[in-house]
Amino acid sequence: MSEIIDARGMACPQPVLMTKKTLEGMPEGSFTVVVDSAISKDNVVRFATSQGCETRVEEKGNEFHIEVIKGGAGGGSAEVEEEASSSNITVYIHTDRMGQGDDALGRILIKGFIKTIKDVDPKPRRMIFVNSGIFLTTEGSEVIDALKELEEMGIEILSCGTCLDFFNRKDKLEVGLASNMFDITSALMQADKVVIP
Repeated sequence: MSEIIDARGMACPQPVLMTKKTLEGMPEGSFTVVVDSAISKDNVVRFATSQGCETRVEEKGNEFHIEVIKGGAGGGSAEVEEEASSSNITVYIHTDRMGQGDDALGRILIKGFIKTIKDVDPKPRRMIFVNSGIFLTTEGSEVIDALKELEEMGIEILSCGTCLDFFNRKDKLEVGLASNMFDITSALMQADKVVIP
């Protein structure tokens, strides 16, 4: 029987970090990660897949049992190294407005910034939304269509899962993926340039 990693009740990014540690300690084989939130499930699956692993998810009540299967030599590390070494820009949006001063003006400016990205070069590889920035990626946002257009152009849209939970917006995400602090920190550290509007 394969090893069971119990990550139930663990806050972001613990389930991903536990998965990472287990993967690093084994040349190949399989193990199961048990989580009790859909966001944790998505984060673990996305991380394992990025490392070249196969995943199988079984839902049992309010739990997700994720079997992670690591193949032979290398298991996707070349893909990760290639991604880290290629030129990339990350846009980091930590509020639903741009600049300090008048809030109404700040909301107009952030809308204009997001809608203009499609018309400039170079374009970012990814956009990360944290804190009140997640209101731009969730229901009621005036820039959902613009963000969907950017996503269709290949720009990765990540919203902080902890922030979505904090503001009770987890079920209202309309574009991109719910992410975790491990993915966010990795993206920021690997970026050639981080733009904070």
